[in-house]
Amino acid sequence: MALNLTPTTTFVQAGVGDQKTTAYVAGVTWDLPWQYQFSVGRLGAYVEADFGRWHTDGRRGEETSFPTQISAVPSVRFYPGYSPWFVEIGAGPSYIVPLFNTGQKRFSTEFNFDDHFGIGRDFGHIEVMLRAEHFSNAGISRSNPGQNFGQVRIAYRF
Repeated sequence: MALNLTPTTTFVQAGVGDQKTTAYVAGVTWDLPWQYQFSVGRLGAYVEADFGRWHTDGRRGEETSFPTQISAVPSVRFYPGYSPWFVEIGAGPSYIVPLFNTGQKRFSTEFNFDDHFGIGRDFGHIEVMLRAEHFSNAGISRSNPGQNFGQVRIAYRF
């Protein structure tokens, strides 16, 4: 049997973070063949690949930075009961280039980790989710200030 590499959803998301940083992201997801139905709800998993741009002003507004983010994040999603609402968590590798630098905060590595927690609602072909997302190098190098975002995602399921 051939492996199907057709994405199951496409999405856009935008958000704001600390240090007056904004993020704009687009990507695709692939549902994994890992689904469990429990008496209290349904648990499933997917993998996302995304590409994003961040924007932040540097010291005293003198510099502007536009880092590019590329991530691959496996996630687990839980639907309680037969509800269209869900919660999810995920974590995976992320490459952010050039080094993120706000003037007050500077990443020490281009390789980082992207983890998130989200709550959302499935409307059929459309999903809307609020996400808390964190990027850091997980302590593999100093400094490791991390960057947090609050984001809104809109996804279209094929």
